[in-house]
Amino acid sequence: MDQVIEVAYALDTFYFLLSGALVMWMAAGFTMLESGLVRSRNTTEILTKNVALYSIACIMYLFIGYQVMYGGSPSGIFPALGFGLDADNSVADVLGSDGEIYYSNTSDFFFQVVFVATAMSIISGAVAERMKLWSFLAFAVVMTGVIYPVQGYWTWGGGWLDQLGYADYAGSGIVHMTGGAAALAAVLILGPRKGKYGADGKVRAIPGANLPLATLGTFILWLGWFGFNGGSELKVSDVESANAVALVFTNTNMAAAAGLVAAMLLSRALYGKADLTLILNGALAGLVSITAGPDVPSHLLAVIIGALGGLLVVFSIVFLDKLKIDDPVGAISVHGTCGIWGVLAVLLWSDDATIVAQLVGLASIFAWVFGASLVLWLILKLAMGIRVTEEEEVQGLDLTECGMEAYPEFNGKQ
Repeated sequence: MDQVIEVAYALDTFYFLLSGALVMWMAAGFTMLESGLVRSRNTTEILTKNVALYSIACIMYLFIGYQVMYGGSPSGIFPALGFGLDADNSVADVLGSDGEIYYSNTSDFFFQVVFVATAMSIISGAVAERMKLWSFLAFAVVMTGVIYPVQGYWTWGGGWLDQLGYADYAGSGIVHMTGGAAALAAVLILGPRKGKYGADGKVRAIPGANLPLATLGTFILWLGWFGFNGGSELKVSDVESANAVALVFTNTNMAAAAGLVAAMLLSRALYGKADLTLILNGALAGLVSITAGPDVPSHLLAVIIGALGGLLVVFSIVFLDKLKIDDPVGAISVHGTCGIWGVLAVLLWSDDATIVAQLVGLASIFAWVFGASLVLWLILKLAMGIRVTEEEEVQGLDLTECGMEAYPEFNGKQ
């Protein structure tokens, strides 16, 4: 019996780590997606932001964020403060738990830290082409160390929203809407890119430089999402859990496919063309929409949830443009708008979730993240500025922020 428990522990720990590695690979997906949807003169800065924010997230979550989120504070509202990680489980701990301890504590940290980096990556695309690099990275320190972990404690950390019954399987609200709310606060203070909106209010398209990269990024994110949602089952070593993981993988895939097709058909109906950028965002919208409930009992329902997300993201992108809220990659719509939809979609099938718990959860998470982010962005604006000059924006952030170009041969320099 002891050997069975040890093998199950090893298997579940390995599954957790493998899932975390897939989610880490999503950092590459965000990087490629954003690089493809910005102009070539801003590519190096986008690459720098993404590799830097991932590293900052890992460090801040190790030393502060993880203990804030999972420190076991009894208050339900105010998290505990701690430093670093606790010791991992001993053999005696595992065997004495009779299977209740079924994965390594360190594997849990690894799985959680890549989620934090995902939330921060969402912000990167929304503020692209006009935000100062060092202001963005300063925000990343606080976002990954404090802002994200506090609402994470309220929910996954056993805080008051968890006790209320808020249901969010893999984080449509906890991860994706959180990133979208922080991005919205930034964009409102930052303002639109130069030339995005005409004096008559007309929206001017600013095409991305590399749609093959954007498409590659979408496929990478799609693949990584199997770890994102599948790993949130937490184990795979028994029949029930293995079947649940298979269901989550399948529903995640079907929601993405449905979101893409729905966005493609709506693009054709509205504009007479198959707009690739809307199509790619449709797939991501389907993924975000199903994330709160990929364990839905019906594949058909997963398709419906994903398809509605694909339609919703198109309308959201158009609506935000009408409000002159400039989001170069559609991150606020994909992760914010569809994150809200995903949390509410749980009510379509769950017998445990209540509309009160879901609405209170959405409102409180949004209020905390948006409010705290707004204050922090304003402090950074006063302290060091957050927007590059008009001249620097025209020249491109690659040279002004990083001192090098991603494609120097385009300008005849090589």
